[in-house]
Amino acid sequence: MATPQTPPAPGDLTPELLAAPQWSDQMVAAAGIPMYDIPFLTIGGGIGSFVTLDYLRIYGVPTSQMRVVSNIDHPWQTYEFLTRCSQIPRKERIRSDSASRPDNIWGFPSYALEEAWRDKNPSYLWQLLTEPILNDYWTPRAGTVFQNLEREARRINYWDMLVKGQVRMVRRRQGGGYFTVVTPPEGQANTKRIVFRSRFVHIAIGYPGLKFLPDLQEFRQKYGDYQHVVNAYEPHEQVYEFMKARAGTVVIRGGGIVASRVLQRLFDDRERLGLKTQIIHIFRTYITGSHGPHIWMRRRGGDGWAYQGFNYPKSVWGGQLKAEMRKLEGADRAKKYKEMGGTNTPRRRRWQEQMRDGRGGGYYHSVQGVVEKVEPTGDGRLLSHVRSGDGTIREPVSDYIIDCTGLEADIAEHRVFDDLLKNGGAYRNPVGRLEVERHFEVKGTASGDGALYASGSATLGGYFPGVDTFLGLQIAAQEIADDLARRGFCRRMGPARSTSQWLKWARNKPV
Repeated sequence: MATPQTPPAPGDLTPELLAAPQWSDQMVAAAGIPMYDIPFLTIGGGIGSFVTLDYLRIYGVPTSQMRVVSNIDHPWQTYEFLTRCSQIPRKERIRSDSASRPDNIWGFPSYALEEAWRDKNPSYLWQLLTEPILNDYWTPRAGTVFQNLEREARRINYWDMLVKGQVRMVRRRQGGGYFTVVTPPEGQANTKRIVFRSRFVHIAIGYPGLKFLPDLQEFRQKYGDYQHVVNAYEPHEQVYEFMKARAGTVVIRGGGIVASRVLQRLFDDRERLGLKTQIIHIFRTYITGSHGPHIWMRRRGGDGWAYQGFNYPKSVWGGQLKAEMRKLEGADRAKKYKEMGGTNTPRRRRWQEQMRDGRGGGYYHSVQGVVEKVEPTGDGRLLSHVRSGDGTIREPVSDYIIDCTGLEADIAEHRVFDDLLKNGGAYRNPVGRLEVERHFEVKGTASGDGALYASGSATLGGYFPGVDTFLGLQIAAQEIADDLARRGFCRRMGPARSTSQWLKWARNKPV
């Protein structure tokens, strides 16, 4: 005899709602889910949501017309967690341009001007004027970014707009607009779910999740060891503490900015504390020099690394590449992304010296190859089987492995994106992320006079490449705000309002 299914409790999603790609007000009411009207809703609560709200507040939208649903307390919380895990604490400098200020839509004064004034150190300005020929690119301290974000969040009354909760899905509403289903914190509501009914929704939920290399994921699952094989974006301070207690060996996998930061932390600890740490660095792709498809698209490289000051060439934010990308479709756009893409990191003089010292001192070893598997040794260490391009097999043994290969899981691993792809009309762009318009509306999701927008890493592969950067999030926010102005949701930004709002910003006056 079949077991009868328990009907969903009032205030929860019903089979009828789950099966329907478009909902009516009556369907939601029949399920007993409370509905709240808010014209504009942003989902995520990170820097992407914050920057969009900041633009709209400066454009003149009152807090009563907007809400942000998030499971974090402040917009920089996740970013600070990731930077701290990847060895960029508040005092260290991140990989971002001086004028890319998510707390300041005008970009003036730049971070360099601010830090030079605050630290009474004009050498910052000299570095800015001579980058990158005589000096490294100037970049801000992580702490400077977070302090300024907090200042701006208070100025725009960010916390008046914050609703704590976990977004379950976004569905189109009959007659126009969207329903956003939220699971509120335990004890915060009388029902399991609540629904926001909105004309406009913006999604900026960041990375869908961590992406482990297959052999490392297999090792963790097979042996249940989550302490010795770690991702650089998860807490792994135990690695550095172990090296302080005894001589050991660390394997680093990856060749991007995070790998360079982890490597510098190991070098710094070795020098500062007199440690005997051995470092084995495995590059899947080993760069030996300048490389690129042609003379006009080449980047420096060497010793395994591809060097580039920022994630993309600077012209993608406001030059010829930005203009070119806005015209490309389908395979042509994917081809251009492939030409520009690839793992890279800034070339910093300090850790270049450290690598040279490490090679000369015999404690830093770089290896090119593909790791076929990792297995434990009899004494509890880690044996990596590495096959080089010429067929040579190496078997380095280490105490820890740090995976620095990236954050990029598939967008469908996040249930909001997965539901949009299955039920919301959204589809993938040529590189597998969400396809968006030039103004960042998600293609295929229009609902009456409403619009669904997205920004951040989920939209990589669209008409604008630098989406997952401070400046990229700002450009997306401006495109969205301008589109909302065209739709009559807010006023347009003209020179007079822009000037008056900058003066308010400079004096830290509320919007």
